[in-house]
Amino acid sequence: MVKELFKSFISFQGEGLDDEKLRALTTMVESGDFRYFNWVRDVFEEIHVKERGHKNVLIWKDMNTDEELSVTYLEMDVMANKVLNVLRKHGLKKGDPVYLMTKVHPLHWASFLALVKGGMIIVPTATNLTSAELKYRFSDLRPSAIIADLERSGVVDDSLGSLKVPKFLINGKREGWNDLEEESTNAEPENTEKDDVIINYFTSGTTGMPKRVIHTAVSYPVGSITTASIIGVKESDYHLNLSATGWAKFAWSSFFSPLLVGATVVAINYEGKLDAKKYLAEVESLGVTSFCAPPTAWRQFVTLDLSQFKLEKLRSVVSAGEPLNPEVIKTWRDKFGTTIRDFYGQTETTAIIGNFPFMKVKPGSMGKPHPLYNVVLVDDEGKEISKPYETGHIAIRINPRPIGLFMGYSDERKNAESFRNGLYYTGDKAYVDDEGYFYFVGRGDDVIKTSDYRVGPFEVESALLEHEAVAEAAVIGVSDPVRWQLVKAFVVLKKGYSPSEELALAIRDKVKTILSPYKIPRVIEFVDELPKTISGKIRRVELRKTEEDRKRRGERGKYEYFLP
Repeated sequence: MVKELFKSFISFQGEGLDDEKLRALTTMVESGDFRYFNWVRDVFEEIHVKERGHKNVLIWKDMNTDEELSVTYLEMDVMANKVLNVLRKHGLKKGDPVYLMTKVHPLHWASFLALVKGGMIIVPTATNLTSAELKYRFSDLRPSAIIADLERSGVVDDSLGSLKVPKFLINGKREGWNDLEEESTNAEPENTEKDDVIINYFTSGTTGMPKRVIHTAVSYPVGSITTASIIGVKESDYHLNLSATGWAKFAWSSFFSPLLVGATVVAINYEGKLDAKKYLAEVESLGVTSFCAPPTAWRQFVTLDLSQFKLEKLRSVVSAGEPLNPEVIKTWRDKFGTTIRDFYGQTETTAIIGNFPFMKVKPGSMGKPHPLYNVVLVDDEGKEISKPYETGHIAIRINPRPIGLFMGYSDERKNAESFRNGLYYTGDKAYVDDEGYFYFVGRGDDVIKTSDYRVGPFEVESALLEHEAVAEAAVIGVSDPVRWQLVKAFVVLKKGYSPSEELALAIRDKVKTILSPYKIPRVIEFVDELPKTISGKIRRVELRKTEEDRKRRGERGKYEYFLP
């Protein structure tokens, strides 16, 4: 039954999903027997290695060194078996947490496969973490082993201190570290059960300290059917996802989604700040057909001279991480004829809501819920909202429990906050239009209350981006004795523009033509860059903290303008 489900999904994706196939797929998933399920054994090996073993599973390019490598499904399986045997040789077993902190590299995929196959707990870890941030994670979940690259090995050693665990390098040599490819090419899989824990993520901490999110042998491996169906990735695709390895979006779109359908993953490694022009040139030269990137990257791409790119093979483009502004979607579509489709999910879930390939796209909307998630909007008292355009909390019914939903947090207090009255509260707010399309408003604690009105930052940020001088924008509420809060915008300017009060007024006037008066920014501050997580999400919590610290000191920004 499990094999039939995944083979049907591959077929549905190839033919093109529609409402009827999506409902049939949902029924198959909900009736599937996943009591004993190992995704590597039951899908990757049993279907893909057997049926398309000599097809490329990975085409890898390092933008820093110009190294390139192509790996087939069979070769990747052999690499993964070697990794698993090395880990087992050092005493690692089912249920042991292994931190995986590497750049985009073929051995990252091999390690991911090995850990799932061996029933160990993968802890994907952002490559830019400091020693203090790693120590915080180790205090919550002690590692049984660590897999890292040479570039990250120093900070790992500093973080471990006197803690002794096996350490493995994917590249280079370092004293006290082991190689990963020394052992046999055959390895027996663990017979993992449905509720066995196989992945733990630490959230990016946009609104507080990182939370540890616990996923099972089915929640991501099977639940990623929702992500793959919203992205629309097919067996014939060369699928690229611009994401750092330490984040859930990498597992969503660089690993499970394309590998569910037997596609070829295109992987581009870069270090440091994204060179948008060079990256887009690689998208073209590597023949990418399906491309997923965060809003941060799309905003950079549309500031380029797009006439220098053809991207003739690129048939599908999607965005996730934060909502994408309509102006960006329009600019891309006008040039290339393809519409960037937005979708929504969390580290705690797979993709929940999206613009499916067969749907009409409404710019600014994140689409409609996948039928594998029963999504509702509720008010502050937990009562379901049925009226269109009324903002509420995005929640998911958990009776029955969606297969893609995480098991819970390591912190029981967080579980009590998030799981209430038969619902899982995502912590985000949205509204629904009269056709059932969802529109993101903001994190629950990002919503601004000004003169008894509630303002979502995303809507204001989208309006700001419609001014020709604005490259990026972030909006928060700042305290005000009369209105409770004022809407403040932090603005990054495009090249060729300089901060001034005249420009701030011009930007405000542009927003006035788009939004209601109470949503207009009363303060605009020009900044060189916005604080973000490595996955590209704006850290509004950091902007709010900066404001609070300034207020205590009686300071203001160098290019901060209070507007009438």
